Amino acid sequence: MNTLIEGAGPFIWPLGLCSLLAMFIVIERLLALRFSRVLPEALLTAVAGGEWGNLPAALRRSPGGRVVDFAEKNRPDPESLKAYAQIELTRLERGLFLLDTIVGIAPLLGLLGTVYGLFILFPSEGLPDTASLTRGVGLALTTTMLGLFIAIPSLVASNYLARRLEIISAKMNLLVERLAALVDGAVEKRE
Repeated sequence: MNTLIEGAGPFIWPLGLCSLLAMFIVIERLLALRFSRVLPEALLTAVAGGEWGNLPAALRRSPGGRVVDFAEKNRPDPESLKAYAQIELTRLERGLFLLDTIVGIAPLLGLLGTVYGLFILFPSEGLPDTASLTRGVGLALTTTMLGLFIAIPSLVASNYLARRLEIISAKMNLLVERLAALVDGAVEKRE
């Protein structure tokens, strides 16, 4: 491991930062995008049964609960309700653009390290000595490898989180459709 860190030279710092940032974002989003936290089953059941007016406070703190709360307090038209739900979905995407950036930048940092390793490989005069050759090739290979080691798992995690968001979005759309019908029925009863 020491050889790997030493072999990456100064590129270990940006690559290490990318690695730590990717790990933090993935763990945080995995915890934040749990179905039980975003759209609890009790919330979906209550709205499906038409009992959306007396939800516990714990359910109202979830993104789905905030949509229900918005519908209950404002009695919006369906388009406004969809727009509000879209705002909640956008909040759930927080940080994912950074993960996508890391997927793109980590291999480029590795490639930059490769180019730099090849650049220092050749002295201004003559052929490189054994130490320069070893250091240059080591830097070139190590940075490329680290860049790919960071980008590949980040890409897998990004795709997984994007798929999870698609499922949440589909469930949120069903919630919005049911709420729109409930709001429409409540408005008709008052008239």
